[in-house]
Amino acid sequence: MAKKRRGKHVPQRTCVGCHQTLAKRQLVRLVRTPEGVRVDLTGRQPGRGAYLHDRRSCWERALKKGTLARALRVELTDDDIARLKAFMAVLPDDDGEEDAAEASSRAG
Repeated sequence: MAKKRRGKHVPQRTCVGCHQTLAKRQLVRLVRTPEGVRVDLTGRQPGRGAYLHDRRSCWERALKKGTLARALRVELTDDDIARLKAFMAVLPDDDGEEDAAEASSRAG
């Protein structure tokens, strides 16, 4: 009797900004630590986590509507918001393309 092969399990997570479910590796993890909310690029830091797309619109929506704070069960401090906005500034816009100014400055 032949055994049925299953594909490798891919963990799924939901973006707290747009509520789209994707593979865990396609999202950015944010973690609540005693020092405040941090971006966890390794995905392995201890603490309560929440996930966002690597798109600026999802970050803006999650901060504006409070879904990030709710998911992390914490009230975001001014330092947390400043740190997250600094990280958000380097993210691409919705269309996945860079700002025209950044692209032209790298081109020449």
